[in-house]
Amino acid sequence: MQSGSVPPHVWLVLGVAIGGVSSAGAIFTHVDEIPPLLRASWRLQLTALILAPLALWQYNSIEGDVKEKLLKPSTIKILAGSGAFLALHFGFWVTSLDYTSLTHSLLFVTAHPLVILIGMFFFVRKPNRMELFGGIAAFTGAAISMLDAGDVQGDRSVTVFGDQLAFFGAVFVVGYIVCGRILREWMPLFVYAFPVTLIGGLLLLPASWLLESNFSDFGAFGYFTHHTLWWFVLLAFIAGILGHTGLNYCLKYVSPLLISISVTLEPLLGSLIGWMFFSTGVPGMWTWIGGPILMLGIISIIYGEHLTYQTSIDNYTPMEAE
Repeated sequence: MQSGSVPPHVWLVLGVAIGGVSSAGAIFTHVDEIPPLLRASWRLQLTALILAPLALWQYNSIEGDVKEKLLKPSTIKILAGSGAFLALHFGFWVTSLDYTSLTHSLLFVTAHPLVILIGMFFFVRKPNRMELFGGIAAFTGAAISMLDAGDVQGDRSVTVFGDQLAFFGAVFVVGYIVCGRILREWMPLFVYAFPVTLIGGLLLLPASWLLESNFSDFGAFGYFTHHTLWWFVLLAFIAGILGHTGLNYCLKYVSPLLISISVTLEPLLGSLIGWMFFSTGVPGMWTWIGGPILMLGIISIIYGEHLTYQTSIDNYTPMEAE
């Protein structure tokens, strides 16, 4: 779509959405007295509470055949799978924030286009030149950034283990994206987002109970009485609703390519938010060098995939009716 046809308010919504999504990591580091898996669960639970009335309103307005499709076993399985992938994504990513710097966590968790590229190479098709360049650049940038291991940034030290946790978060978000692409072809946004977010939040509770020794100090739903409640409300509303819902709204007016490339700014904006408001520190020298190379690689992969998609459309010739 041409920029002239985009309503001016959409650019404001896009800016707010990118800022909202980018703020999540910094806020998560600020409430680190809560164990990470429980922290992730509280965030998803509160987002689900906000989504509930929106999902009910949307459900009441959809047609009967769509409601019937919602109850099919295949739909329920994909919803459950999406929720499980979301739980794994948040679990690994939020845990990574306790083991590496904010900048490194954001760099590696937003590297999911690289994961998709690797998957396509093994199971779908060979990458084009742009994607291949992007993959090499992304791996190079990641390797250079890891040379900062041991560097103290704010109250966190960069560790390879923490970076690996964040990258696992990127791996599992791919499953969430795939499930979403299947169901969102026909399922309304809030009707999809509510059960998936709720499932993700609830699945993290037994994981926290089993793996985090101080789970009982806070409780499954302890955010209602905890002094950090408003920070989690901000996480749920700003990052969850304004951020992700805003991006979905903008898809009506601007290309998915622009949205995808805009989201790659999260490591930069998130680090800036963390430095300005939460004293998360300044990245080390190797991160300043490797980080932009990694981001350039991710953007190249996204653009290369877009070129392949456009070429496949241009080469498609509908069969004439016989």
